[in-house]
Amino acid sequence: MAHAWVSRAALLAVSAIVSAMAVAADRTTDWPTKPVRLIVPFAPGGTSGLVSRRPVRGEDVAPAGFYRVATVTTQSYPSKPVRLIVPFAPGGATDIVARIMAQGLADVLGQQFVVDNRSGASGNIGVEMAVRSPPDGYTVVINNVSTGAINPIAFASTLKYDSTKELTGVALLASIPNLLVSGAGFPPNNIKELIEYARARPGQLNYSNPIGAYSHLDMLEFMSKAGIQMVNVPSKGAGSSFAPVIAGEIHFSFLNAATVTPQVKAGRMKAFVTTAKKRLAELPDVPTMTEAGFPGMGSVNWNGFFVPAKTPRPIIDKLAAATSQVLQRPAVQEAFAKAGVPLTPSASPEEFQEFVRAEQKRWARIIRETNVKFD
Repeated sequence: MAHAWVSRAALLAVSAIVSAMAVAADRTTDWPTKPVRLIVPFAPGGTSGLVSRRPVRGEDVAPAGFYRVATVTTQSYPSKPVRLIVPFAPGGATDIVARIMAQGLADVLGQQFVVDNRSGASGNIGVEMAVRSPPDGYTVVINNVSTGAINPIAFASTLKYDSTKELTGVALLASIPNLLVSGAGFPPNNIKELIEYARARPGQLNYSNPIGAYSHLDMLEFMSKAGIQMVNVPSKGAGSSFAPVIAGEIHFSFLNAATVTPQVKAGRMKAFVTTAKKRLAELPDVPTMTEAGFPGMGSVNWNGFFVPAKTPRPIIDKLAAATSQVLQRPAVQEAFAKAGVPLTPSASPEEFQEFVRAEQKRWARIIRETNVKFD
């Protein structure tokens, strides 16, 4: 009897297993009954993402973890307003360039580009905001030669980020020369008189440039070669400097031509010299640094778009293409010409990145050779 009882128990157990398997089999015929998450353990854009099937939840749904997040974002970009950070005060050359481009990009891409001026710390505050932003194409920063090439070297020991690695270039836009200017009431009328006037007053005159900016370095080099001593009153950018210059509170400074040319033409400022390689068409009477006896001295303020380094390449390409399209528009070219901003567009993001790296090396050498300390 015991043996027969064990045999019956075994049969019951086997029957239960078979029934469970049948239930499981029936369930597999209904699978899937809810969304399935397909995890791609790599960054967007790789081949593993490309072979992933479209999520079952549809074209417009992009839940976390789906490769579709990147593809939907790229194809529909931009689907909301884009923030364009200007790391300087309103009114300067970089701000002028940003506002012209913001309108053009809005027309081309169909979304508003909102200019956000975030000045301070020689432009580093605005750049850090861009570095800390999501790499989704909805935050773009317009750097100039100072924030894009000089500051990463000049403030390397104090910055909490490395923009040379955490930002990537999209497109070069323009290259703007400097003008050495004063208010209309400043006694000297040419560069020779200005130098003589300053030499007779060592330490009594001032200038105003952001610490570490290209205009600041130009002034330091000019003072050294001209044999004059002046005091810097740090500014947040050219836009915040030209009013004190006009008022006579600042004696003279290197300021970018885009900002001050209208003031010179209106007679509110005097221009003594330009850092351009040749005389400016708008100010044909203003000599170059070479003509004034300072060959090879002076720099230009280039401006370009940057985004966080991990921004998907298709978005970078779309921004670059839209930028190129905007810069080819006659109305935009006319606006830049009227502002005194020479356009120097790059052919590709790679070309711009190569240009930026060369500029960073150049300014690293200049800072090293002049032994200037900015920290």
